[in-house]
Amino acid sequence: MDSITITAAHWVYLLGVGAIVLTMIFRANVVVPSIIATFCVALAWTHSPIAALGSIFNASFVAAKELFNIFLVIALMTALLNALKTLQSDIRMVEPFRAIMKNGHIAYFVLAGITYVISLFFWPTPAIPLVSAVLLPAAIAAGLPPLAGAVAIAIAGQGMALSSDYVIGVAPGISARAAGASAIVVADRALVLSLITGVIALLIAYFTLRRQILPASNALLVKWQAQTANGETVALEAAGTFDKAEIARGTSRDAPFLSEAQIEKTLTTVDVRRALWSKVFAVLTPLAFLAVIATMVLPKFMPSLPELKGGAAATLVGGMAAMLMILATLAAEGPRQMLDVSADHITDGFVFAFKAMGSVLPIAGFFFIGAGETAGPILGMAADVKPPHLLFELIQSAQHLIPHNHAFVAFGVLIVGMITGIDGSGFAGLPLTGTLSGALAPAAGMDPATLAAVGQMGAVWTGGGTLIAWSSLIAVAGFARVPVLAAVRALLFPVVTGLVVATLCAVVLWS
Repeated sequence: MDSITITAAHWVYLLGVGAIVLTMIFRANVVVPSIIATFCVALAWTHSPIAALGSIFNASFVAAKELFNIFLVIALMTALLNALKTLQSDIRMVEPFRAIMKNGHIAYFVLAGITYVISLFFWPTPAIPLVSAVLLPAAIAAGLPPLAGAVAIAIAGQGMALSSDYVIGVAPGISARAAGASAIVVADRALVLSLITGVIALLIAYFTLRRQILPASNALLVKWQAQTANGETVALEAAGTFDKAEIARGTSRDAPFLSEAQIEKTLTTVDVRRALWSKVFAVLTPLAFLAVIATMVLPKFMPSLPELKGGAAATLVGGMAAMLMILATLAAEGPRQMLDVSADHITDGFVFAFKAMGSVLPIAGFFFIGAGETAGPILGMAADVKPPHLLFELIQSAQHLIPHNHAFVAFGVLIVGMITGIDGSGFAGLPLTGTLSGALAPAAGMDPATLAAVGQMGAVWTGGGTLIAWSSLIAVAGFARVPVLAAVRALLFPVVTGLVVATLCAVVLWS
């Protein structure tokens, strides 16, 4: 192996990583530190202020090219959701499950299951207000404590579904690109780890809170509706680097909680023509996406079937969302209006996509400068010039200090992911955990996809809305009308236990 020369650029890159992690710990926005760190690294490498200034633009541009398919899928799925809301199909999809909430024990698992399914296809953004409006009142009337309802929604939506992000593919896409691994492999392993973590967390939380479950009574619902959101929420909303609580409220309805009569009234306000299509798309949408999931999963069990390669899964999800959106808009608005309204839905989808994910670009740009595959374009280097592999070379130079223990390395990446989640954004730390996984994997003798999936678990479960009070857990607690810090305390032990077990399973299964 050739000797590795550590230059000033390597040390500046390492200092930049440290500064960004420290900024996350203090819950400040990391976009500006990422831009400054990109400039400093480029200046140390090129010794040209002009090239360093250009690298600021290049870093975000390269990140945008690498991640734009993610933005496109988010936009199209959001457009579909808006079209379904026009038909009230979103309410029809979940309303039948109210009938099976006979007691608080069943209600707990029904809440978790429906939140997981909706969040898997649309993210927790619409799942929180939809489940809270339609199912949470019925669950509380069935005897489920509001705190247990908040815990079930947070674990299933912002934990299990968001940490794997198996259908939309944002999280595994970012992790895989940064790690230089296959997005499909990262997604598959993240799905398994998210299910392990989530099932353990749901069961521990259930056995912890089940003594608080009461016999069914409408008086419980009346008492709950008389409560107001805890005052600490207002103070916490301003904390953290990304106001994901506001994003989570972006799809909420004017009436946040719907009684049986209100649901019936809402559905009957749809005219006769739309009412029929409302029922059609309430059935067609989940069936269509189940077919997409089957197309993604079946080749793993039936080798004779063609397997989706590269970003084919994301393109299939996005294409299905676009087609369903057009059909739903056609049903709601008619042929002439459909042309204009569909365009508006797509525009609104892009607005949301960039609001939710736009700030990730300069952050990812900085970490991409540490990977050889993307460093060249960022630094403005010619195609025939070998680019630096800053983080990989730093890891190689310190390889003799890294214990060749798979569990040690895996838990190290998990802890780094959890630290990056402290800022309250589950996705901001993924470029770091992905890049670190790609650099550590060869030294530790592990698959970078495994480490990337572990790091993704730590970052998203922590910052996505289960362990940090200033994350979008605020929205869950607000809808459930419980103190957000009480939700954090109830979630801490179950979620951390689940993450520890899942990480051990990753080491055993894929080492």
